[in-house]
Amino acid sequence: MNGLNATTRPPRPDRLLAWMGGLADPTRIRLLHLLERQELGVAELCSALRLPQSTVSRHLKVLADDGWLEARTRATSRLYRMAEGVDGAARKLWRLAREQSAGWPALSQDRMRLARILEDRRGAADRFFAGAAADWDRLRAELYGSAWVTEAILSLLPVTWTVADLGCGTGDFAARLSRHVARVHAVDRSTAMLKTAERRHGERQNLTFWPSELSELVLPDESCDAAFLTLVLTYQADAAPVLREAARVLRPGGLLVIVDLAPHGDDAFRRRLNQARDGFPPGEIAALCRAAGLAAASHSLPVEAGQKGPGLFLCRAEKAAA
Repeated sequence: MNGLNATTRPPRPDRLLAWMGGLADPTRIRLLHLLERQELGVAELCSALRLPQSTVSRHLKVLADDGWLEARTRATSRLYRMAEGVDGAARKLWRLAREQSAGWPALSQDRMRLARILEDRRGAADRFFAGAAADWDRLRAELYGSAWVTEAILSLLPVTWTVADLGCGTGDFAARLSRHVARVHAVDRSTAMLKTAERRHGERQNLTFWPSELSELVLPDESCDAAFLTLVLTYQADAAPVLREAARVLRPGGLLVIVDLAPHGDDAFRRRLNQARDGFPPGEIAALCRAAGLAAASHSLPVEAGQKGPGLFLCRAEKAAA
């Protein structure tokens, strides 16, 4: 490049002549008017200016060599836009050229044609989504899976938090949590579950495993910023002491998130999973949270396509700030 940025600066007369040379052609002025506001490919520029590709490419090369443009490759196309690092003095020269050329009839026509090109571009996207709308969720799940949804939501957790996964089972959820927060306490009464969790995820330095009854947690008072009870309470003969313990280990302002089964009346299902209860009315858990000193609200979760088990609810409870 001939020196539109501060890294390589030839003597000032050479720089001035290079800048003026870059602007000393009406086609290059027209190109810069379009590329100052929009990233465009060669074919789109040819359509907007109604010039052959050889002409447009030649002028783009001059502008790029003089540092007016930057380009990137997308698939088989090369996209251009005005460079971010144009020297301040060169920008003053461009502002003068832009002001003096603003009334050119050719520019008005260029902008009209470009507006139609961009509208066609948006229309192609709209037509794609209109055709894909009915199957979009299925298509996206097939292409990208569904784990990214959970990861995106978990990434909203503050990175400084300490979080408890109460009733962690084999530790998959605790391991996901550990990628987004400072520390995770994975707690479970089942030594078999904890051994499996440690074997799968024990290499994570910020993930600690605790054998403990949920109604008598080994964690200290106010040691966690958040806690999760996911599909756990239906295994407890009495949910109240578990919720009291969860409230105890939360810091002021801490959050408790509960996901569990809504009442389903399927005793065979309950026995097959060795659960103590066949679910809870969401309002019952919210009331127990309030009795434990937490402000709580709950709602039913939508049933997913292909879901074979009972419906679920979510309860979000918050400990009062100090």
